[in-house]
Amino acid sequence: MATQTIPITVAEGDGIGPEIMEATLRILKASGAPLEIQKVEIGEKVYLRGQPTGIDPATWDLIRQSKAFLKAPITTPQGGGFKSLNVTVRTTLGLYANVRPCVAYSPFVETKHPGMNVVIVRENEEDLYTGIEYQQTPDVYEALKLITRPGCEKIIRYAFEYAQTYQRKKVTCFTKDNILKLTDGLFHKVFEEIGAEYPNIEKEHWIVDIGAAKLADTPAAFDVVVMPNLYGDILSDVAAQIAGSVGLAGSANIGTSGAMFEAIHGSAPRRAGQNLANPSGLLLAAVQMLVHVGLSEHATLIHNAWLKTLEEGIHTYDIFKEKTSKQKVGTKEFADAVIERLGQKPDTLPAAHYTTARHIHHAPHSSTAKPQQELKGIDIFIRWDRDVELLAKQLQEASTPALKLKMVSNRGVKVWPNKMPETACVDNWRCRFVPTKDGIASPQEIVDLLSSLVQKELVVTQTAYLFAFDGQPGYTLAQDEQ
Repeated sequence: MATQTIPITVAEGDGIGPEIMEATLRILKASGAPLEIQKVEIGEKVYLRGQPTGIDPATWDLIRQSKAFLKAPITTPQGGGFKSLNVTVRTTLGLYANVRPCVAYSPFVETKHPGMNVVIVRENEEDLYTGIEYQQTPDVYEALKLITRPGCEKIIRYAFEYAQTYQRKKVTCFTKDNILKLTDGLFHKVFEEIGAEYPNIEKEHWIVDIGAAKLADTPAAFDVVVMPNLYGDILSDVAAQIAGSVGLAGSANIGTSGAMFEAIHGSAPRRAGQNLANPSGLLLAAVQMLVHVGLSEHATLIHNAWLKTLEEGIHTYDIFKEKTSKQKVGTKEFADAVIERLGQKPDTLPAAHYTTARHIHHAPHSSTAKPQQELKGIDIFIRWDRDVELLAKQLQEASTPALKLKMVSNRGVKVWPNKMPETACVDNWRCRFVPTKDGIASPQEIVDLLSSLVQKELVVTQTAYLFAFDGQPGYTLAQDEQ
C-alpha cells in the first residue's frame, strides 16, 4: 500500500531564497519524507507584476488547503511598497505563536555560550506589528501599539504548554510594564494569572531592557522566554546570534488551523546567486515542519545528519572559522554533505530524537465578566504652532458647560498648566477635557465640545475617549499630571 503524501506549499522567496529552498527540498526528498509539494510565488516579483499586496488572491487558497507552508525569506520594501508579507501571512492565517529555538553547537560552531538552549516564544499577531500608523501633523507621526487580552492569553498559555510538553523547567516573561503600564501591564498580569495554573513550572518576569542584557550575557539563566511581538522579534535574533549564528535558526509560526515555517534571517540580496548562503535556518525550520505534520522519523533523520555535518567541520562561509572548521563549502555542497550523512548520528552533540509529533494544546480565550464602562472625558489632539498659553486660552473659550480643560501635554509631558521652560514641544498637543460635574460625560457632550472647537477653527488631528472600567482608569496620566 502506497504511503499517503502530505500536501505542503512552498515559496522560494527572494534574494538567497531560491538557493536555500532548492537545497532544503533536495534534503527533504533524499530523506524519503512523503510530501506533496505545491510551489507558490509571493513577494517582490508578484508586487512588481502589479499585485500591491505581494500575494495573489488564489495563493491564499493553496496555502490554506495544505498542511503547512514552508517559506524562504521575502524582501520587504523599506519605507514604502507592500507591507511585510511575513506579518501578513501570520496575521491573516491566525498564526499567533512564533517559536524560535536558539541552540549553541559548541565546539563545532564558535560561541561564547556553550550549552545555550533557549526557546523564544513570540506573540505574532498584534503589538506594533499591526502596522497602524498615522501622520498627525507635519512634525508628528504615530504608531499604535495594540495588546489584547485574548492575544496575551493565547501566547502565554502556548508558552506554558510548550514548556510542559517538552519538559522545560522555567518560563520567563519580558515586558516594559514600568513604562507601558496598560499594554505591557496587561501582558504581565495575564502571565501571572496563567502561570499560576502550572505549579510545576518555574516562573519569572524581567523588565525587557535588563532582561535582554541578562539574556545576552548569561543565556543559561533562561529556558523558555515569552514576549510581545516587537521584543520577541528583536531578542530572538539576538539569542540566535549569540548561540552561534542567525543563519542557523529556524522558526515555526503556529495557529489553531495552520502553520508556516521559515528561517529567521532575511533575503540577503547581496549574497544571491553566488552559492554562498547557509541553508541551515530553513532546513531546521523544515525539521520543525516535519514534526508538526507527523513525520517525526524523517525529522530525526535530517536533524542528525545536519548535526553530523556540523561536527565534521563542513561549514558555509558564515560560520567557517579556522579553529573549528575543516572545509568551507557552498550552499549546494552543504546540502550534498547532509544528504551523504542521512542515517548517521552526531558523536559529540546531543542527537535529535523526535519519537512522536507533539502538538501543543490551543486553549480558547477565557470568558470574563464584562466590566462597567464609563466615559470620563476625552483627549483631543490639536495641531498648533504657537505658544501653549495661547492654545489653552483658545481651548478654555471653546469649552462647554459640561466639559472643562484639565491639562495640555506634548509628547506625553504636561505643559499646561505650569509649563517648564526647558520642555521641548512639537506641533501636536494632547488636550484633556473632563466633566465639570458628576465625573461622567455623555457622547452628545463630546460632540458639542468638538463642534465648539471647529467653530474656533482649531485643527483637530485625533481624538481618544477616556473610559474607566469598574472604576479603574483605562488611560494613563501625562508626566507630572495629578
